[in-house]
Amino acid sequence: MTKILLPVLLLSAAALILSPAYAIDGGGDGGGASIHTLLREYGLPPGLLPKAVESYTLDRITGLLEVRLDRPCYAKYDGLAFFDQVVRGNLSYGAIRSVSGLKQEELFLWLPVRGILVSNPSSGVILFDIGVARKQLSLSLFEVPPDCKPERTYAGAAISGGIPEVPKGLLRRTEGFQDHK
Repeated sequence: MTKILLPVLLLSAAALILSPAYAIDGGGDGGGASIHTLLREYGLPPGLLPKAVESYTLDRITGLLEVRLDRPCYAKYDGLAFFDQVVRGNLSYGAIRSVSGLKQEELFLWLPVRGILVSNPSSGVILFDIGVARKQLSLSLFEVPPDCKPERTYAGAAISGGIPEVPKGLLRRTEGFQDHK
């Protein structure tokens, strides 16, 4: 009986570990690594996400990353960025593709960030796919997770309310996100 029970237990344990539902939960209970540590492990700067992260889940098999903030908010980098309460993307080493829940202000328009790429860390550059273009920024802007505020601030004045929508037809979908070598 024990000869049969041991292989069944081993197979059950292996199936559980290899299951697609296997995920890392970095909840606020201290049970997992912080999202900022996880980003570093994946070759990305920790300041891509603000301090306001409440929890995250990463499916190691599919790479699907879901980050939950305590509220939608604005953060300042070289310009303003807007984070929905839930930000999702496909995480792989040096990249987050198919991003949703993050917008960046460009020339008074709010453009959705579609992908983020660090193809060569020694270059000191990070690429953002914002639909109509790819924007290069200094990696140093993202070394420290920023504070995230519920309102957008311009020269010290707070303006509350949601972000304006991008007019339809202005954006073209950028398929894929090629590595730049």
